[in-house]
Amino acid sequence: MQRSRLDKFISQKLKVPKKDVRLMLAQKRVRVNGELAVDIDFIVDKFSMVEVDGASLQANIASYVMLHKPVGVVSATKDDKHKTVIDLLDINDYPNKHELHIVGRLDLNTSGLILLTNDSSWSESLALPDKKVAKVYRVTLENPINTDELQQQYQSAFAKGMYFSYEDITTKPATLEFITAHEVLITLEEGKYHQIKRMFGRFQNPVIGLHRLSVGNLQLDSNLLVTKSRQLTACEINNISVK
Repeated sequence: MQRSRLDKFISQKLKVPKKDVRLMLAQKRVRVNGELAVDIDFIVDKFSMVEVDGASLQANIASYVMLHKPVGVVSATKDDKHKTVIDLLDINDYPNKHELHIVGRLDLNTSGLILLTNDSSWSESLALPDKKVAKVYRVTLENPINTDELQQQYQSAFAKGMYFSYEDITTKPATLEFITAHEVLITLEEGKYHQIKRMFGRFQNPVIGLHRLSVGNLQLDSNLLVTKSRQLTACEINNISVK
């Protein structure tokens, strides 16, 4: 459902003229989110709870889920070959799980933080360019980066961005932080197709492990075991992209 004026919403739901809705409000028969409705111009959306004469016309509940994705599970709602992230959700905990969609997919062989929601406005806002929502990944490499000179070469190349001729794009600047010779943290604000693997491929250095640690201000809960999930808090939902 798109956002709609209250009178239009009720008119369509009850199949009555808008003038009748005005009378309903005057008679104090309409409630929105538990409060008495007085303004026909009030804007309702998919998650507005609307009641007329005590009967619910709409009572959708917004859901925002953090899941610890394992390797071997696909970021999809349905798949004929592999288990999906939706399959990992217990129907008893998430009775609306088949209404959820994925916010920022991870490859089959990538693990870590993945978000799911039924609120398309929220997920779309996280993808807006001006939000610049950064994602942090822990990358395990086949070949060591074990000298200062070599580390600087990697950092410089990632900071400048890399041109991919197939899509005719240049990646946005990304930062590297070295943990060990074989392990780095990479922070980027986009997610092109196999981007991290392709960027390290420029150095002929295969990625053998990839794990997403955070999206914006939201970090993967350290107590959340692999395959497990939980609902986000109101603070996490509202502040995920706050700088």
